[in-house]
Amino acid sequence: MKFSIERAVLVKAVAQAQSVVERRNTIPILANVLIEATPEGVSFRATDLDTEVVDKAAAQVERPGATTVSAVMLNEIARKLPDGALVNITSDDAAGRLSVQAGRSNFSLATLPREDFPVMASTEYGANFSAKASVLRRLFDKSKFAISTEETRYYLNGVYMHVAQSEDGPVLRCVATDGHRLARIDAPLPQGADEMPGVIVPRKTVAELRKLLDEDDADIAVSVSETKVRFATPTITLTSKVIDGTFPDYSRVIPANNARKLEVDASDFARAVDRVATVSSERSRAVKLALDADRLILSVNAPDAGAADEELIVAYADDPLEIGFNAKYLQEIASQVDRDNAVFMFNGSGDAALIREGSDQTAVYVVMPMRV
Repeated sequence: MKFSIERAVLVKAVAQAQSVVERRNTIPILANVLIEATPEGVSFRATDLDTEVVDKAAAQVERPGATTVSAVMLNEIARKLPDGALVNITSDDAAGRLSVQAGRSNFSLATLPREDFPVMASTEYGANFSAKASVLRRLFDKSKFAISTEETRYYLNGVYMHVAQSEDGPVLRCVATDGHRLARIDAPLPQGADEMPGVIVPRKTVAELRKLLDEDDADIAVSVSETKVRFATPTITLTSKVIDGTFPDYSRVIPANNARKLEVDASDFARAVDRVATVSSERSRAVKLALDADRLILSVNAPDAGAADEELIVAYADDPLEIGFNAKYLQEIASQVDRDNAVFMFNGSGDAALIREGSDQTAVYVVMPMRV
């Protein structure tokens, strides 16, 4: 195998591949990236057995072939080469070496045979549709903060992507929750997605997918089966197993009768929470919200550290209310609000609060209260 590739193209392709690789694994070849050179170009493939990414790159291929080499090592070398360099890559299968040469820099890396590299089995996908990168980015970016990190409740360790019914008809919906807060985000249902099975997209896959979604107008081909999900651009294909579990009935925890309404500037609210939470204890980070006519007082009282309070002018015309929340949860939800106003709907001090972005019904957040 022998080909030449621009340094910037190599960096982008290898960076995407090596991020899938698990640093600690008991199978040496899983630390490698599979490089396949054909007359059409070069592809870089990496997997951790649950997730697989294939990145196609333009290159001048002199001699087709394939081999595997350490993904992290190749990434480090590519990053440290000079900008604009032309990188010449040659494999010597007999010696088990890969030569990387750019200008006066020469590297010789150990390889493993391509035959030993595991390739994810192909799957028949029951649903295939296309969605704009900006739509998928909104669905996953606004929901992923609520993914659970508790491994025992593995079915919450991802984003539940499914077809749901809203007041305006069927939608493509992403939901994530950790039992303390919940995010539910809707988008218009793409053509061809009607029969899509509901799948839980793992946390790692959500993070990898984010790298495909930078260009707003890019069309992402989405394929879904009961066991796998695939996202593809013309150059990058990300395939992942889905979490084998049943996502809970989240609709039961979304309050339907919260009548007390607070409207507040989302960025002012987030900054005020951040300021008063400075003195809260790290363990609980509890912030109390005291609501009265058009006035909100945020306060923290940490006996070991001190106390803080801040007053905000808000729109509130219901009965006075005192309720406590985890400061981190409030900040994370407020940071998702794209509109000026965040709308909080409360019931009582012991009941979950519902948060919306102004009048937008397609993004709904729920957060459980704390005792303060």
